[in-house]
Amino acid sequence: MSTDAPQPPAGAEPAPPAGAAHPAPLRTALAELTARLPAGTLVTDPDVLAAHRSDRAPFCPSGTPAALVRARSTEQVSLVLGTAHRYRVPVVPQAARTGLAGGANAVDGCILLSVERMDRILEVDTVDQVAVAEAGVVNAVFSRAVAEHGLFYPPDPSSWEMSTLGGNAATNAGGLCCVKYGVTADFVRGLTVVLADGSVLRTGRRTAKGVAGYDLTHLFVGSEGTLGVITEVTLALRPAARAPLTAVAFFPDPAAACAAVADYMADGTRPSLLELMDRPTMDVVSAYRDLGFPPDAGAVLIAQSDRGDQAPGDLRRFAGTASRHGGDAVVAEDPAEAELLLAARRLVAVATERLGAYLADDVCVPRRVLADLVDGVAEIAREHGVRITCVAHAGDGNLHPHVLFDPADPAEAERAHRAFGAVMDLGLALGGTITGEHGVGVLKRDWLGKELGPIGLRVHRDIKHALDPYGILNPGKVLPAAHDAGAVH
Repeated sequence: MSTDAPQPPAGAEPAPPAGAAHPAPLRTALAELTARLPAGTLVTDPDVLAAHRSDRAPFCPSGTPAALVRARSTEQVSLVLGTAHRYRVPVVPQAARTGLAGGANAVDGCILLSVERMDRILEVDTVDQVAVAEAGVVNAVFSRAVAEHGLFYPPDPSSWEMSTLGGNAATNAGGLCCVKYGVTADFVRGLTVVLADGSVLRTGRRTAKGVAGYDLTHLFVGSEGTLGVITEVTLALRPAARAPLTAVAFFPDPAAACAAVADYMADGTRPSLLELMDRPTMDVVSAYRDLGFPPDAGAVLIAQSDRGDQAPGDLRRFAGTASRHGGDAVVAEDPAEAELLLAARRLVAVATERLGAYLADDVCVPRRVLADLVDGVAEIAREHGVRITCVAHAGDGNLHPHVLFDPADPAEAERAHRAFGAVMDLGLALGGTITGEHGVGVLKRDWLGKELGPIGLRVHRDIKHALDPYGILNPGKVLPAAHDAGAVH
Protein backbone atom coordinates (compact mmCIF):
# COMPACT_ATOMS: atom_id res chain seq x y z
CA MET A 1 0.00 0.00 0.00
CA SER A 2 2.98 2.34 0.11
CA THR A 3 6.38 3.14 -1.23
CA ASP A 4 9.32 2.33 0.99
CA ALA A 5 9.64 4.74 3.88
CA PRO A 6 13.02 6.47 4.23
CA GLN A 7 15.60 4.89 6.47
CA PRO A 8 17.72 7.10 8.71
CA PRO A 9 21.14 7.27 7.07
CA ALA A 10 24.03 5.73 8.95
CA GLY A 11 25.59 8.33 11.19
CA ALA A 12 22.95 10.88 10.28
CA GLU A 13 23.79 14.33 11.54
CA PRO A 14 21.43 15.80 14.13
CA ALA A 15 18.58 18.00 13.01
CA PRO A 16 19.69 21.61 12.46
CA PRO A 17 18.07 24.32 14.53
CA ALA A 18 15.34 26.38 12.90
CA GLY A 19 16.80 28.65 10.23
CA ALA A 20 20.22 26.97 10.27
CA ALA A 21 20.28 26.08 6.56
CA HIS A 22 23.41 27.63 5.02
CA PRO A 23 22.76 30.35 2.44
CA ALA A 24 24.48 28.51 -0.42
CA PRO A 25 22.46 25.24 -0.12
CA LEU A 26 19.26 27.25 0.34
CA ARG A 27 19.96 29.29 -2.80
CA THR A 28 20.76 26.13 -4.73
CA ALA A 29 17.56 24.42 -3.55
CA LEU A 30 15.43 27.42 -4.53
CA ALA A 31 17.11 27.65 -7.92
CA GLU A 32 16.44 23.97 -8.61
CA LEU A 33 12.82 24.29 -7.57
CA THR A 34 12.29 27.44 -9.63
CA ALA A 35 13.64 25.61 -12.69
CA ARG A 36 11.49 22.49 -12.18
CA LEU A 37 8.19 23.89 -10.90
CA PRO A 38 5.64 25.64 -13.15
CA ALA A 39 6.09 29.40 -13.41
CA GLY A 40 4.63 31.28 -10.46
CA THR A 41 4.51 28.25 -8.17
CA LEU A 42 7.48 29.39 -6.08
CA VAL A 43 7.15 32.90 -4.67
CA THR A 44 9.81 35.00 -2.92
CA ASP A 45 8.01 38.36 -2.82
CA PRO A 46 8.57 39.72 0.71
CA ASP A 47 5.01 41.03 1.07
CA VAL A 48 3.52 37.64 0.11
CA LEU A 49 5.86 35.84 2.48
CA ALA A 50 4.99 38.21 5.32
CA ALA A 51 1.29 37.51 4.78
CA HIS A 52 1.89 33.75 5.04
CA ARG A 53 4.35 33.57 7.91
CA SER A 54 1.87 32.67 10.67
CA ASP A 55 -1.49 31.17 11.49
CA ARG A 56 -4.20 32.73 13.69
CA ALA A 57 -2.53 32.07 17.04
CA PRO A 58 -1.61 35.43 18.57
CA PHE A 59 1.80 35.81 20.19
CA CYS A 60 3.37 32.62 18.81
CA PRO A 61 6.83 33.30 17.39
CA SER A 62 7.27 33.15 13.62
CA GLY A 63 10.42 33.46 11.56
CA THR A 64 11.22 34.86 8.13
CA PRO A 65 10.60 32.34 5.33
CA ALA A 66 12.79 32.17 2.24
CA ALA A 67 10.03 31.15 -0.17
CA LEU A 68 6.44 30.02 -0.54
CA VAL A 69 5.52 27.12 -2.81
CA ARG A 70 1.87 26.84 -3.79
CA ALA A 71 1.74 23.19 -4.82
CA ARG A 72 -1.00 21.84 -7.06
CA SER A 73 -0.18 18.11 -6.95
CA THR A 74 1.34 15.38 -4.83
CA GLU A 75 4.18 15.25 -7.36
CA GLN A 76 5.03 18.91 -6.74
CA VAL A 77 4.97 18.36 -2.97
CA SER A 78 7.28 15.38 -3.46
CA LEU A 79 9.67 17.48 -5.54
CA VAL A 80 9.81 20.20 -2.89
CA LEU A 81 10.44 17.80 -0.01
CA GLY A 82 12.98 15.71 -1.91
CA THR A 83 14.95 18.85 -2.76
CA ALA A 84 14.66 20.28 0.75
CA HIS A 85 15.78 16.96 2.23
CA ARG A 86 18.84 16.88 -0.01
CA TYR A 87 19.93 20.39 0.98
CA ARG A 88 18.71 20.24 4.62
CA VAL A 89 16.28 23.15 4.15
CA PRO A 90 13.42 23.35 6.69
CA VAL A 91 9.89 23.07 5.30
CA VAL A 92 6.72 24.31 7.02
CA PRO A 93 3.50 22.79 5.63
CA GLN A 94 0.51 25.11 5.36
CA ALA A 95 -3.03 25.24 4.06
CA ALA A 96 -5.62 27.80 5.20
CA ARG A 97 -3.58 28.80 8.31
CA THR A 98 -6.64 28.85 10.57
CA GLY A 99 -4.81 27.04 13.38
CA LEU A 100 -4.70 28.44 16.91
CA ALA A 101 -1.41 26.97 18.17
CA GLY A 102 1.25 28.35 15.81
CA GLY A 103 1.63 25.02 14.03
CA ALA A 104 1.87 26.65 10.59
CA ASN A 105 4.24 29.45 11.62
CA ALA A 106 7.39 29.99 9.59
CA VAL A 107 10.92 29.42 10.86
CA ASP A 108 13.85 31.45 9.56
CA GLY A 109 15.06 30.37 6.13
CA CYS A 110 12.27 27.85 5.55
CA ILE A 111 10.20 26.98 2.53
CA LEU A 112 6.49 27.43 3.22
CA LEU A 113 4.76 24.54 1.43
CA SER A 114 1.08 25.31 0.85
CA VAL A 115 -1.41 22.69 -0.33
CA GLU A 116 -4.28 25.19 -0.39
CA ARG A 117 -4.53 25.02 -4.20
CA MET A 118 -4.94 21.24 -4.13
CA ASP A 119 -8.70 21.68 -3.87
CA ARG A 120 -10.36 18.93 -5.92
CA ILE A 121 -12.93 16.46 -4.65
CA LEU A 122 -11.81 13.37 -6.54
CA GLU A 123 -14.61 10.90 -5.79
CA VAL A 124 -17.82 10.46 -3.83
CA ASP A 125 -18.79 6.80 -3.49
CA THR A 126 -22.43 6.45 -2.40
CA VAL A 127 -22.27 2.65 -2.18
CA ASP A 128 -19.38 2.40 0.29
CA GLN A 129 -20.09 5.88 1.68
CA VAL A 130 -16.56 7.21 1.31
CA ALA A 131 -15.05 10.18 -0.51
CA VAL A 132 -11.57 11.03 -1.71
CA ALA A 133 -10.40 14.64 -1.72
CA GLU A 134 -7.21 16.64 -2.00
CA ALA A 135 -5.85 18.25 1.14
CA GLY A 136 -6.78 21.82 0.18
CA VAL A 137 -10.53 21.21 -0.06
CA VAL A 138 -12.37 23.45 2.40
CA ASN A 139 -14.37 21.55 5.00
CA ALA A 140 -17.67 23.36 4.31
CA VAL A 141 -17.30 22.93 0.54
CA PHE A 142 -16.73 19.21 1.02
CA SER A 143 -19.63 18.85 3.47
CA ARG A 144 -22.05 20.55 1.08
CA ALA A 145 -20.80 18.50 -1.88
CA VAL A 146 -21.38 15.15 -0.17
CA ALA A 147 -24.76 16.39 1.12
CA GLU A 148 -25.86 16.62 -2.52
CA HIS A 149 -25.45 12.83 -2.61
CA GLY A 150 -27.52 12.34 0.55
CA LEU A 151 -24.42 11.88 2.71
CA PHE A 152 -23.04 13.61 5.79
CA TYR A 153 -19.51 14.50 6.91
CA PRO A 154 -19.83 15.37 10.62
CA PRO A 155 -16.51 17.01 11.72
CA ASP A 156 -17.30 20.73 11.75
CA PRO A 157 -14.64 22.90 13.42
CA SER A 158 -15.69 26.50 14.02
CA SER A 159 -13.41 27.45 11.12
CA TRP A 160 -15.19 25.02 8.74
CA GLU A 161 -15.92 27.75 6.19
CA MET A 162 -12.15 28.34 5.85
CA SER A 163 -10.19 25.36 7.17
CA THR A 164 -9.15 22.53 4.87
CA LEU A 165 -9.48 18.78 5.11
CA GLY A 166 -5.70 18.35 5.10
CA GLY A 167 -5.30 20.81 7.95
CA ASN A 168 -8.19 19.19 9.81
CA ALA A 169 -6.45 15.82 9.50
CA ALA A 170 -3.04 17.22 10.44
CA THR A 171 -4.46 18.63 13.68
CA ASN A 172 -7.20 16.02 14.23
CA ALA A 173 -9.73 18.83 14.33
CA GLY A 174 -13.00 18.51 16.21
CA GLY A 175 -16.05 20.73 16.17
CA LEU A 176 -19.54 21.22 17.51
CA CYS A 177 -20.86 17.81 16.40
CA CYS A 178 -18.09 15.77 18.01
CA VAL A 179 -20.15 14.93 21.07
CA LYS A 180 -22.17 12.48 18.95
CA TYR A 181 -20.08 11.77 15.89
CA GLY A 182 -16.43 12.04 16.92
CA VAL A 183 -13.41 13.95 15.62
CA THR A 184 -11.63 13.93 12.26
CA ALA A 185 -9.63 10.79 13.09
CA ASP A 186 -12.87 8.83 13.42
CA PHE A 187 -13.59 9.45 9.73
CA VAL A 188 -10.17 9.15 8.10
CA ARG A 189 -9.85 5.80 6.28
CA GLY A 190 -6.66 6.52 4.38
CA LEU A 191 -4.12 9.17 3.43
CA THR A 192 -1.60 10.07 0.80
CA VAL A 193 1.40 11.50 2.66
CA VAL A 194 4.68 12.80 1.26
CA LEU A 195 7.52 11.95 3.61
CA ALA A 196 10.51 14.13 4.43
CA ASP A 197 12.68 12.69 1.65
CA GLY A 198 9.95 13.09 -0.98
CA SER A 199 8.73 9.49 -0.88
CA VAL A 200 4.98 9.11 -1.39
CA LEU A 201 3.26 6.92 1.20
CA ARG A 202 -0.30 5.69 0.87
CA THR A 203 -1.83 4.49 4.10
CA GLY A 204 -5.01 2.77 5.13
CA ARG A 205 -7.81 1.59 2.88
CA ARG A 206 -11.33 2.52 1.86
CA THR A 207 -12.97 -0.57 3.32
CA ALA A 208 -15.05 -0.34 6.50
CA LYS A 209 -12.76 -2.87 8.18
CA GLY A 210 -9.05 -3.58 7.88
CA VAL A 211 -6.34 -4.36 10.42
CA ALA A 212 -3.39 -5.39 8.23
CA GLY A 213 -0.18 -3.91 9.58
CA TYR A 214 0.44 -0.95 11.83
CA ASP A 215 -2.12 1.85 11.83
CA LEU A 216 -0.01 4.31 9.90
CA THR A 217 -3.02 6.40 8.94
CA HIS A 218 -3.65 7.51 12.49
CA LEU A 219 0.04 8.03 13.12
CA PHE A 220 -0.12 10.94 10.70
CA VAL A 221 -3.53 12.25 11.80
CA GLY A 222 -2.73 14.86 14.42
CA SER A 223 1.01 14.93 13.67
CA GLU A 224 0.82 18.62 12.63
CA GLY A 225 3.09 18.32 9.61
CA THR A 226 6.07 17.06 11.61
CA LEU A 227 6.11 13.55 10.11
CA GLY A 228 4.90 14.14 6.56
CA VAL A 229 2.73 16.36 4.37
CA ILE A 230 -0.82 15.12 3.80
CA THR A 231 -1.91 15.67 0.19
CA GLU A 232 -5.02 13.47 -0.11
CA VAL A 233 -7.60 12.06 2.30
CA THR A 234 -10.06 9.19 2.07
CA LEU A 235 -12.96 9.92 4.41
CA ALA A 236 -15.84 7.84 5.70
CA LEU A 237 -19.29 9.38 5.38
CA ARG A 238 -22.65 8.78 7.02
CA PRO A 239 -26.19 8.91 5.72
CA ALA A 240 -27.60 12.42 5.88
CA ALA A 241 -28.73 13.37 9.38
CA ARG A 242 -32.21 14.63 10.15
CA ALA A 243 -32.65 18.38 10.58
CA PRO A 244 -31.88 18.98 14.27
CA LEU A 245 -34.09 20.50 16.91
CA THR A 246 -32.47 23.05 19.21
CA ALA A 247 -32.94 24.09 22.82
CA VAL A 248 -31.24 26.64 25.04
CA ALA A 249 -31.02 26.76 28.83
CA PHE A 250 -29.80 29.63 31.00
CA PHE A 251 -28.24 28.90 34.41
CA PRO A 252 -27.27 31.02 37.42
CA ASP A 253 -23.62 29.96 37.12
CA PRO A 254 -21.34 27.66 35.06
CA ALA A 255 -21.15 25.04 37.82
CA ALA A 256 -24.92 24.45 37.58
CA ALA A 257 -24.67 24.15 33.79
CA CYS A 258 -21.83 21.63 34.08
CA ALA A 259 -23.82 19.57 36.56
CA ALA A 260 -26.70 19.51 34.08
CA VAL A 261 -24.31 18.33 31.35
CA ALA A 262 -23.12 15.43 33.50
CA ASP A 263 -26.66 14.31 34.31
CA TYR A 264 -27.96 14.72 30.75
CA MET A 265 -25.12 12.67 29.26
CA ALA A 266 -25.36 10.04 32.02
CA ASP A 267 -28.96 9.09 31.14
CA GLY A 268 -27.84 7.61 27.82
CA THR A 269 -28.97 10.50 25.63
CA ARG A 270 -26.50 11.43 22.94
CA PRO A 271 -27.17 14.97 21.70
CA SER A 272 -25.75 16.00 18.35
CA LEU A 273 -24.49 19.22 19.93
CA LEU A 274 -24.06 20.41 23.52
CA GLU A 275 -22.25 23.74 23.92
CA LEU A 276 -21.59 25.96 26.93
CA MET A 277 -20.81 29.67 27.24
CA ASP A 278 -20.10 31.45 30.50
CA ARG A 279 -21.20 35.01 31.34
CA PRO A 280 -17.96 36.68 30.21
CA THR A 281 -18.30 34.94 26.83
CA MET A 282 -21.93 36.03 26.50
CA ASP A 283 -20.80 39.59 27.19
CA VAL A 284 -18.14 39.38 24.49
CA VAL A 285 -20.66 38.07 21.95
CA SER A 286 -23.28 40.64 22.99
CA ALA A 287 -20.78 43.46 22.43
CA TYR A 288 -20.39 42.19 18.86
CA ARG A 289 -24.07 41.40 18.22
CA ASP A 290 -26.97 41.68 20.67
CA LEU A 291 -28.73 38.31 20.74
CA GLY A 292 -30.89 38.98 23.77
CA PHE A 293 -29.07 37.06 26.48
CA PRO A 294 -30.77 37.49 29.88
CA PRO A 295 -28.69 39.94 31.95
CA ASP A 296 -28.77 37.74 35.05
CA ALA A 297 -27.70 34.48 33.39
CA GLY A 298 -24.32 33.13 34.52
CA ALA A 299 -24.05 30.49 31.81
CA VAL A 300 -25.91 29.11 28.81
CA LEU A 301 -26.15 25.62 27.34
CA ILE A 302 -27.19 25.03 23.71
CA ALA A 303 -28.35 21.51 22.86
CA GLN A 304 -29.42 19.85 19.63
CA SER A 305 -30.84 16.47 18.72
CA ASP A 306 -30.99 15.15 15.15
CA ARG A 307 -32.86 11.93 15.97
CA GLY A 308 -35.98 12.74 13.97
CA ASP A 309 -39.16 11.73 15.79
CA GLN A 310 -37.16 11.14 18.98
CA ALA A 311 -35.65 14.62 19.01
CA PRO A 312 -38.58 16.33 20.83
CA GLY A 313 -38.29 13.78 23.63
CA ASP A 314 -34.52 14.30 23.82
CA LEU A 315 -35.00 18.03 24.28
CA ARG A 316 -37.78 17.58 26.82
CA ARG A 317 -35.32 15.51 28.87
CA PHE A 318 -32.73 18.26 28.41
CA ALA A 319 -35.20 20.87 29.66
CA GLY A 320 -36.10 18.72 32.64
CA THR A 321 -32.46 18.13 33.52
CA ALA A 322 -31.71 21.85 33.22
CA SER A 323 -34.64 22.68 35.49
CA ARG A 324 -33.37 20.30 38.20
CA HIS A 325 -30.11 22.26 38.23
CA GLY A 326 -31.65 25.72 38.35
CA GLY A 327 -31.76 26.26 34.61
CA ASP A 328 -34.50 27.83 32.51
CA ALA A 329 -34.82 26.01 29.16
CA VAL A 330 -36.58 27.00 25.94
CA VAL A 331 -36.99 24.76 22.88
CA ALA A 332 -36.75 26.59 19.54
CA GLU A 333 -40.05 26.63 17.67
CA ASP A 334 -38.68 26.92 14.15
CA PRO A 335 -35.39 26.56 12.19
CA ALA A 336 -34.78 30.32 12.08
CA GLU A 337 -34.95 30.58 15.86
CA ALA A 338 -32.67 27.57 16.17
CA GLU A 339 -30.16 29.12 13.81
CA LEU A 340 -30.13 32.30 15.86
CA LEU A 341 -29.27 30.32 18.98
CA LEU A 342 -26.46 28.48 17.23
CA ALA A 343 -25.17 31.72 15.69
CA ALA A 344 -24.33 32.92 19.18
CA ARG A 345 -21.96 30.00 19.63
CA ARG A 346 -20.37 30.37 16.21
CA LEU A 347 -19.76 34.08 16.81
CA VAL A 348 -17.50 33.48 19.81
CA ALA A 349 -14.29 33.28 17.76
CA VAL A 350 -14.85 36.41 15.67
CA ALA A 351 -16.16 38.39 18.66
CA THR A 352 -13.10 37.44 20.72
CA GLU A 353 -10.70 38.32 17.89
CA ARG A 354 -12.11 41.87 17.86
CA LEU A 355 -10.77 42.35 21.38
CA GLY A 356 -7.20 42.05 20.09
CA ALA A 357 -4.93 40.18 22.45
CA TYR A 358 -5.80 36.76 23.81
CA LEU A 359 -4.32 33.31 24.38
CA ALA A 360 -6.57 30.41 23.35
CA ASP A 361 -6.49 27.43 25.69
CA ASP A 362 -7.93 24.06 24.68
CA VAL A 363 -8.00 21.71 27.65
CA CYS A 364 -10.21 18.64 27.73
CA VAL A 365 -11.16 16.73 30.89
CA PRO A 366 -13.57 13.95 31.82
CA ARG A 367 -17.12 15.33 31.90
CA ARG A 368 -17.53 14.51 35.58
CA VAL A 369 -14.88 17.11 36.50
CA LEU A 370 -15.84 19.78 33.97
CA ALA A 371 -17.34 21.92 36.73
CA ASP A 372 -14.07 21.66 38.68
CA LEU A 373 -12.21 22.87 35.61
CA VAL A 374 -14.55 25.83 35.04
CA ASP A 375 -14.40 26.84 38.71
CA GLY A 376 -10.63 26.43 38.69
CA VAL A 377 -10.27 28.67 35.64
CA ALA A 378 -12.29 31.39 37.39
CA GLU A 379 -9.95 31.13 40.38
CA ILE A 380 -6.90 31.33 38.09
CA ALA A 381 -8.32 34.51 36.53
CA ARG A 382 -8.74 36.07 39.99
CA GLU A 383 -5.31 34.93 41.17
CA HIS A 384 -3.48 36.36 38.16
CA GLY A 385 -5.61 39.47 37.73
CA VAL A 386 -6.66 38.74 34.13
CA ARG A 387 -9.94 38.30 32.30
CA ILE A 388 -10.71 34.74 31.07
CA THR A 389 -13.78 33.82 29.05
CA CYS A 390 -14.87 30.17 28.76
CA VAL A 391 -16.71 28.41 25.96
CA ALA A 392 -16.91 24.64 25.81
CA HIS A 393 -17.89 21.64 23.76
CA ALA A 394 -19.51 20.63 27.02
CA GLY A 395 -20.58 17.16 25.95
CA ASP A 396 -16.92 16.33 25.29
CA GLY A 397 -15.49 18.05 28.38
CA ASN A 398 -13.47 20.25 25.99
CA LEU A 399 -13.10 23.78 27.41
CA HIS A 400 -11.74 26.75 25.46
CA PRO A 401 -10.67 29.43 27.95
CA HIS A 402 -9.54 32.66 26.26
CA VAL A 403 -7.08 34.66 28.36
CA LEU A 404 -7.60 38.33 27.43
CA PHE A 405 -4.97 40.98 28.09
CA ASP A 406 -3.40 44.23 26.94
CA PRO A 407 -0.14 43.48 25.09
CA ALA A 408 1.01 47.07 25.66
CA ASP A 409 1.13 46.32 29.38
CA PRO A 410 4.15 44.00 29.93
CA ALA A 411 3.07 43.11 33.46
CA GLU A 412 -0.42 42.14 32.33
CA ALA A 413 0.97 40.15 29.40
CA GLU A 414 3.22 38.24 31.78
CA ARG A 415 0.27 37.50 34.09
CA ALA A 416 -1.75 36.30 31.11
CA HIS A 417 0.96 33.85 30.05
CA ARG A 418 1.22 32.52 33.60
CA ALA A 419 -2.56 32.11 33.74
CA PHE A 420 -2.53 30.30 30.40
CA GLY A 421 -0.01 27.79 31.75
CA ALA A 422 -1.93 27.41 35.01
CA VAL A 423 -5.05 26.42 33.06
CA MET A 424 -3.15 23.65 31.28
CA ASP A 425 -1.62 22.46 34.53
CA LEU A 426 -5.11 22.33 36.06
CA GLY A 427 -6.42 20.32 33.12
CA LEU A 428 -3.64 17.77 33.55
CA ALA A 429 -4.22 17.60 37.31
CA LEU A 430 -7.88 16.76 36.63
CA GLY A 431 -6.92 13.83 34.42
CA GLY A 432 -7.26 15.70 31.14
CA THR A 433 -5.13 16.82 28.21
CA ILE A 434 -3.52 20.09 27.14
CA THR A 435 -5.31 20.04 23.78
CA GLY A 436 -8.59 18.52 22.76
CA GLU A 437 -8.55 19.66 19.12
CA HIS A 438 -6.33 22.68 18.40
CA GLY A 439 -3.03 20.79 18.49
CA VAL A 440 0.27 21.52 20.20
CA GLY A 441 2.10 23.63 17.62
CA VAL A 442 4.42 26.16 19.23
CA LEU A 443 1.96 27.36 21.85
CA LYS A 444 1.82 24.22 23.99
CA ARG A 445 4.98 22.25 23.19
CA ASP A 446 6.58 23.03 26.56
CA TRP A 447 3.70 21.23 28.30
CA LEU A 448 3.76 18.13 26.11
CA GLY A 449 6.43 16.44 28.20
CA LYS A 450 4.27 16.86 31.30
CA GLU A 451 1.41 15.03 29.63
CA LEU A 452 3.37 12.30 27.86
CA GLY A 453 5.98 11.52 30.48
CA PRO A 454 9.62 10.69 29.67
CA ILE A 455 8.95 7.35 27.96
CA GLY A 456 6.14 8.72 25.83
CA LEU A 457 8.29 11.67 24.83
CA ARG A 458 11.17 9.37 23.92
CA VAL A 459 8.93 7.28 21.67
CA HIS A 460 7.68 10.44 19.96
CA ARG A 461 11.25 11.52 19.28
CA ASP A 462 12.18 8.08 17.98
CA ILE A 463 9.29 8.16 15.50
CA LYS A 464 10.19 11.70 14.42
CA HIS A 465 13.82 10.71 13.79
CA ALA A 466 12.83 7.57 11.88
CA LEU A 467 10.63 9.51 9.45
CA ASP A 468 12.52 12.82 9.38
CA PRO A 469 16.18 12.11 10.24
CA TYR A 470 17.38 15.62 9.33
CA GLY A 471 14.55 17.37 11.17
CA ILE A 472 13.42 19.46 8.20
CA LEU A 473 9.66 18.99 8.64
CA ASN A 474 8.01 21.77 10.63
CA PRO A 475 10.95 22.18 13.00
CA GLY A 476 10.28 23.57 16.45
CA LYS A 477 6.67 22.38 16.49
CA VAL A 478 4.98 19.87 18.84
CA LEU A 479 8.05 18.32 20.50
CA PRO A 480 9.88 20.37 23.14
CA ALA A 481 13.62 20.81 22.73
CA ALA A 482 15.69 18.06 24.37
CA HIS A 483 16.98 20.45 27.07
CA ASP A 484 13.50 21.63 28.08
CA ALA A 485 11.81 20.58 31.30
CA GLY A 486 10.35 17.12 31.08
CA ALA A 487 12.51 16.19 28.11
CA VAL A 488 14.51 13.01 27.77
CA HIS A 489 18.27 13.45 27.58
